[in-house]
Amino acid sequence: MYSYEMMLMIICPLVFCAGFVDAAAGGGGLISLPAYIFAGIPIHIAYGTNKFANCIGTSIASVKFFKSGNIKIKPGILSAVGALIGSWFGTKLVLFLDEKYLRYCLMIILPIVAIFLLFNRRFGSEDYMKELKNKKLYFIAFFIGLIIGAYDGFFGPGTGTFLVLAFTSLLGFNLITASGNAKLVNLASNLSSLVLYILNGKVLYSVGLPAAICAVLGNYLGAYFAIKNGAKVIKPVILLVVIMLFGKVIYSFL
Repeated sequence: MYSYEMMLMIICPLVFCAGFVDAAAGGGGLISLPAYIFAGIPIHIAYGTNKFANCIGTSIASVKFFKSGNIKIKPGILSAVGALIGSWFGTKLVLFLDEKYLRYCLMIILPIVAIFLLFNRRFGSEDYMKELKNKKLYFIAFFIGLIIGAYDGFFGPGTGTFLVLAFTSLLGFNLITASGNAKLVNLASNLSSLVLYILNGKVLYSVGLPAAICAVLGNYLGAYFAIKNGAKVIKPVILLVVIMLFGKVIYSFL
């Protein structure tokens, strides 16, 4: 077990980096959660403390995107509602199915996503949401939240990135708006999980509070650069997260 000071030295810089990545394109949990575990925090407390810091950081990024006008409120709220429902079903599904089947699917899907991002240079550079009628848009938004929320409850890693990709490809949002809406949806699903962790005493506040400050700084800067630079920042970060997630899936089979 590391000393308290050493734990913070391990966790805080990585949580800052995770916040930056998460605000821009999602997937920050691929960086932050291993940091807590590497620092010697028991797995369930690591999950709870990670949720605590991430929720605070994500709320800052959500506010930043909202103030800049890069969140579509109605689709975002409907997706958030869908995510809450989907996450519940996804969590229940864990009791019946082995995660290895989802990992098999991800091994096929993730390389396809990476190739698509590499060769589609205009992906997410324009907003063509107006081509969808409101009812159809809201229907799709709800099911994006429902399906990816179920993924979040069942497996989890890369949820924010998949939300960005879904909002961009299915609703026609540009990457900045997709990132903003993904933050809102992720915040909703994370809050429900955090409540359970808090009620069960699985949050280490002495670590979570300093980590939350780092998460806030990372999320704020990540949102700032994403809003300012758009696809130039977000698209490479998405590709990085997809590669990291693919590596995690491969490693899980070793």
